[in-house]
Amino acid sequence: MIENSLEFKTKVVLELLEGEKILNEIASKYEILPTSLKSWKKQFLENASLAFDKSAVVKEYMLNVRVF
Repeated sequence: MIENSLEFKTKVVLELLEGEKILNEIASKYEILPTSLKSWKKQFLENASLAFDKSAVVKEYMLNVRVF
């Protein structure tokens, strides 16, 4: 199973949320399972409020920063 990047998942979910194509069309376009896309959408929407949570953004940044 190929691990999809966060950027890829975000791009695909945003395309789905635009509403111009149905889930199955987008899943087929990107060769992913419709159930995976449905799961990504659910996860995206459940965590959308974190985009406005400064403490969560700082924590995420700190997890990704390496001190040399």
